[in-house]
Amino acid sequence: MIKPASEKKLSHNEILKENDPLLAGNLAATLSDPEVDRFSNDDGQFLKFHGIYQQDDRDKRKTGKHYMFMIRGRIASGIMAPDQYRVYDDLATNYANNTLRLTSRQSIQFHGVVKTGLGPLMKTINEALMTTLAACGDVNRNVMASPTPATDTWINEVHADSELLSNGLQPTTQAYHSIWVEGVQLDLEEHKDHEDPLYGKTYLPRKFKTAFAIPPLNDVDLFTNCLGFIAIAENDKLVGYNLTAGGGLGMSHNNPNTFPRKADVIGYITRDQIENVAKGVLTIHRDFGDRTDRKHARLKYVLEEKGVEWFRNELEKRIGFKLEDAKPFEFTRQGDRFGWHKQADGNHFLGLFVEAGRIKDTDSIQLKTAIRKVVDSYKTEIRLTPTQNILIVNVAPESLEGINKILADHGVQTTHEKSPVRSATMACPALPTCGLALAESERYLPGLIDRVEGLLGNAGIPEEEIIIRMTGCPNGCARPYMAELGFVGRAPKKYNVYVGGNESGTRLNRLYKVSVKDDEMDELLGSLLHRFKGERQTDERFGDWSARALWKELDEQEEA
Repeated sequence: MIKPASEKKLSHNEILKENDPLLAGNLAATLSDPEVDRFSNDDGQFLKFHGIYQQDDRDKRKTGKHYMFMIRGRIASGIMAPDQYRVYDDLATNYANNTLRLTSRQSIQFHGVVKTGLGPLMKTINEALMTTLAACGDVNRNVMASPTPATDTWINEVHADSELLSNGLQPTTQAYHSIWVEGVQLDLEEHKDHEDPLYGKTYLPRKFKTAFAIPPLNDVDLFTNCLGFIAIAENDKLVGYNLTAGGGLGMSHNNPNTFPRKADVIGYITRDQIENVAKGVLTIHRDFGDRTDRKHARLKYVLEEKGVEWFRNELEKRIGFKLEDAKPFEFTRQGDRFGWHKQADGNHFLGLFVEAGRIKDTDSIQLKTAIRKVVDSYKTEIRLTPTQNILIVNVAPESLEGINKILADHGVQTTHEKSPVRSATMACPALPTCGLALAESERYLPGLIDRVEGLLGNAGIPEEEIIIRMTGCPNGCARPYMAELGFVGRAPKKYNVYVGGNESGTRLNRLYKVSVKDDEMDELLGSLLHRFKGERQTDERFGDWSARALWKELDEQEEA
């Protein structure tokens, strides 16, 4: 029999937070100690709240653990001024592995940072008036919003609202500034009574994710977030948002109590209400989330178990007013725009595809160097997309020729020539940096797409777009459970295969095959693609065919 939560023991992380609500641990002391190359396991949990993951190079484990750190910035809506991008580019060169890893939440991660470089890197970010605070940990993470430059006069207002929540949902601990800017250890005894005014002494039971979407484009995968805002415009004016809550994708293999869940539409609010409502939703997670089992601690489980009506009533108690009914909206697609496009203000923006989200230089394409030269020469704003690509925005018409030349000189094409299926891919970093990875992802997916392109050609549909996403474990960082075709690492060279997501990002897919080996993948995918070509209805996408045909077969198998 499952014990009620009141009878279960708190998880170890909850005890850590309760004993040290400043989230300071012994971070400053360890940081200043040249004799050690890592932090304790407990301090590793505090590091996450500061935007840092302690990792080791899994490619080198046969020779011992080589500790290193991943650092993630908090960049609301993925919007970076030229000077900010330059700082990140320099830090990647000077302290990381000379690459910038774009995330699925519109941020940048540094990989391969050793402990001696951690302090200088963090200090430089904060001196540039940027931060990594709350990019990880049991708090609200980076706030997402559609990054495409304004094609309507009000779209910039959505970005302003995302910035409002990014600031308004920050934790207030003094430890972050003390450790990374001043380089001193806070007196924990002196601050033992610290209690964050929003998060309390023990913060949230698990992470909390927020996003803004602008219909008909659902590029942020809104329904995968704990908290979502769907922009509603009337007479070319942003008037408010439909509120969503309870989405999330993380799960664990062989644990039926964990599962992906799509958010529910809760109601409608006006713009002036968003911060109050956001804090109300967040505190429901704070007060009702499971603090005994971190695998079952997301807000989605509160919604699933208590219901939408309960949630709406509880939220209305906290915010002090009744929500209006949701207003009509429609999502039709997701994804990014590549190549040059004109903005509403007469300037232009350029969408560049970034394979597996890794900005780096290779022998044939010097993408990292090229983007830096463009930013240095033309002071362009950079925007990061939710599908790990990059936009160069606010480009004056007279600058197009010069930017095109810089990019061409470094092997970067401004006319997008990747196949439709490759352009719709996304992968998490996985091995060798992520300690949770069960299989490859970023290093494996490009080669798999080579094979998929061949299989599409063999099936007679070489230009077919299929949204494909891969993760090295079931936590779902690259959102594979919303893909038309998803791959989730099960073991080395083995993946669970999911089918049936849709173009608009409004439908979860379903598990189709378990533990498909790499050498079995071509046969499985080739068979599916040939069936799709022969059975599809007019203009039917792979995900819609899968939901219509393959799901029926799955249902029949379950009934047998």
